Amino acid sequence: MIKAAVIGYGNVGRAVVEILRMSPDFALCGIVGKTSAGRQVEGLTIVDSVDKLPATDVAILTLPSRGVPEMAKKLLGKGIHTVDGFDIHEQVPALWRELSALGIKHNVAAITAAGWDPGTDSIIRTLFQAMAPVGLTYTNFGPGMSMGHTVAVRAVAGVKDALSVTIPLGTGLHRRMVYVELEGGYTYAQVAEAIKADAYFIHDETHVIQVSDVSAVKDMGHGVHMERKGSSGSTCNQLMSFDMKIDNPTLTAQVLVCSARAVLKQKPGGYTMIEIPPVDFLAMDRAQAVAELV
Repeated sequence: MIKAAVIGYGNVGRAVVEILRMSPDFALCGIVGKTSAGRQVEGLTIVDSVDKLPATDVAILTLPSRGVPEMAKKLLGKGIHTVDGFDIHEQVPALWRELSALGIKHNVAAITAAGWDPGTDSIIRTLFQAMAPVGLTYTNFGPGMSMGHTVAVRAVAGVKDALSVTIPLGTGLHRRMVYVELEGGYTYAQVAEAIKADAYFIHDETHVIQVSDVSAVKDMGHGVHMERKGSSGSTCNQLMSFDMKIDNPTLTAQVLVCSARAVLKQKPGGYTMIEIPPVDFLAMDRAQAVAELV
């Protein structure tokens, strides 16, 4: 049994706990959640620090992305394998290099950016490019709630609660519809300006809408449509597409658990999902996978 700890107990963390309970090769050995510390879950008491965890094979980080680098480095330094759903695309290469060096130093492995995008969508983009090396791939998200963008808005001063909805415009362009409840003492103009200046939003068309109750517009659904038009050899007009409609927290959690299984099969270092053999994500041996899936 793989002894797994969950770091963070929000929407994704709760889904990870449920999936671990249903997975035959995992045992939940600890949960870290600062605001939930002291609660009983699955016969465990949630603790407020990773220093209070029992012996653990792998830690599954379900923290907001901006809290991932510090925590992942701390856990790797303790000799614990890590997986995380870090989703700030342009910062993934730098974090991947840092975790690679720490993993080698401490004889453990880390998989970063292990969600559905970046993550499983990255694998699809890689396969598209392998099949048609010359061409263009467009990734169109939504319509639906973006967890990373929503967490980023909630961290803005003056925001009591928030929801960020992604609307696909086509050819990889997106509109961000941000619904906010304001704290007292802040103006809409102040908050809207801060949101639009955040790295999560600065590159997209962003609309900030003030509402009295964010829960009235909240929906965990999301999705993606990816398409590539390219060439295989000298043959043009190879057309490929991939679609899915999902519950965002649950699919993210499932990918994290699959990655926690895979990370223990890798040599020390740092990885993204495109570097992992797909069979390593499965709860079956290779012979069974070849027989059923090839």
